[in-house]
Amino acid sequence: MTDVRLTAWVRGRVQGVGFRWWTRARALELGLTGWARNTGDGRVEVVAEGPREAGARLLELLRGCGTPGKVDGVVERWSEAKGDLVGFVER
Repeated sequence: MTDVRLTAWVRGRVQGVGFRWWTRARALELGLTGWARNTGDGRVEVVAEGPREAGARLLELLRGCGTPGKVDGVVERWSEAKGDLVGFVER
């Protein structure tokens, strides 16, 4: 199975509530590599690489009701994995 890259932009009340830490924990549980960072417009950008099934599960979790704060929406983009990520970090 080929790895993929998920890029997701999460909007809502997602900064200053532990959302990046929570995302990192879920991604590591799923065996994904990548990062999560706050953007200047109040969103959180998430980049995760690994099996598509794991990325899809992370996307479900990002859209779910168990996140810190309040998610109003998630925009996603799928692409080929670049293979240049190690671990999962908060930026």
